[in-house]
Amino acid sequence: MADFVGAIDQGTTSTRFMIFDRAGHEIGRHQIEHRQILPGAGMVEHDATEIWENTLKTITVALADTGLGPADLAAIGITNQRESALIWDRATGQPCHNVIVWQDTRTAGVIPSLDADLISEKTGLPPATYFSATKVTWMLDNVPGLRKRAEKGEVLFGTLDSWLIWNLSGGRHLTDVTNASRTMLMNLMTLDWDDELLALFRIPRPMLPEIRSSAELYGHAEAILPGVPIAAAIGDQQAALFGQTCFEPGEAKCTYGTGNFVLLNTGTTPVRSTHGLLTTVAYQFGTGAPIYALEGSVAATGSAVQWLRDQLGIIDSAGASEELAGQVEDSEGVCFVPAFSGLFAPYWRPDARAAIVGLSRYHTAAHITRAALEAICYQTRDVMVAMALDAGTELDCLKVDGGVTANALCMQLQSDILGVPVSRPAVAETTALGAAYAAGLAVGFWKSPDELRANWREDRRWEPSWTQQRRDEGSTRWRAAIDRTLDWVSVG
Repeated sequence: MADFVGAIDQGTTSTRFMIFDRAGHEIGRHQIEHRQILPGAGMVEHDATEIWENTLKTITVALADTGLGPADLAAIGITNQRESALIWDRATGQPCHNVIVWQDTRTAGVIPSLDADLISEKTGLPPATYFSATKVTWMLDNVPGLRKRAEKGEVLFGTLDSWLIWNLSGGRHLTDVTNASRTMLMNLMTLDWDDELLALFRIPRPMLPEIRSSAELYGHAEAILPGVPIAAAIGDQQAALFGQTCFEPGEAKCTYGTGNFVLLNTGTTPVRSTHGLLTTVAYQFGTGAPIYALEGSVAATGSAVQWLRDQLGIIDSAGASEELAGQVEDSEGVCFVPAFSGLFAPYWRPDARAAIVGLSRYHTAAHITRAALEAICYQTRDVMVAMALDAGTELDCLKVDGGVTANALCMQLQSDILGVPVSRPAVAETTALGAAYAAGLAVGFWKSPDELRANWREDRRWEPSWTQQRRDEGSTRWRAAIDRTLDWVSVG
């Protein structure tokens, strides 16, 4: 039997292919960034063809670097940025428009007119530009002739998992329950597309992919890996929950990437949030019962550091933020709220915009950079407070993963601001690991979740060092900064 499992991790800023062995060790990887297309204020797009070509390159290079071939892979899994939406031609496979990315806010004007109670009851989500439905409607209404073609069944919609499965398998139009649960079109209880929601958003059902479980045979990756099963598809944050082996109700993780995402396993019963969180599908394996989660989604965390690098030129690389921020003891009263796309959980304020407040002539680039790291941590705290209120429990330790966890200063700040230990696993890229785990379970490479839990190893732990008074003062200042970002743009 093949000794390895592969995972395609198609993220907001890059695509990578990673290879893992039976112990969950990383054997190889290759990663390629793709362009961030910004047609206007609040608009973010990707080139779907570029993403597909990068996917092929990452697989080719990762296999070449490790000396492996298709026969060495028992299966591959796919994990992806979730709410980003694409429409492509059923006959030619050509995109009809760029991917409209989850961060995009061009549809903010329609959100106030939507039936919030109906959407929340059926999907577990609040009406927001974040999710796929309004993006699909926008493309149908604004790309000439596209709505008529959709009504004739000539075009297809999918999130990026569907796009990759389509191309890898030779035209299978599928998605999984975790990605479908983020479209604002799937009924959370039936796990199927909801006709009332399709009518609300004027989206023809024939456009939509078939919804499958997160771990089963989707087809074979004949386009690049002949004979290798595509055995999992799972949204990136749910994949990280699984990669962190949070299999029991009450277990949670936080992934730091372009955005920031906290998920809490709530078991087979969905918990309806009353404090600004999302109720979502965590995963479903084969014919088993779906597992649900509470989620707090933050729009801008790692992307705030990218903004310092790319737009302001304060740092040369994301990694340089730790050194620069470490030159000062604290931000000296500066707060940076990176609400570039409005505020997500727990506020859900599309009218908010980014702000740096508390500046004087004394402050330097180091203070602003430290404030950006603190913003990552305060946004996480906002979500954790809401999660404790919804679930009735508080964590005694936060499991973390993702690229930002390489920043030790940021993780120490996270522990200080939360007041609980922060634990990073040996494999920090647990999104890809979770997709590999799901695929491996589907084909019998691993026999049970118990094997996966045995693989989990802690790499580093940060303990809180702030006094409660300092924690409270910082939270009060952060909330005041949040208030100053609101009502900045009109969305109705």
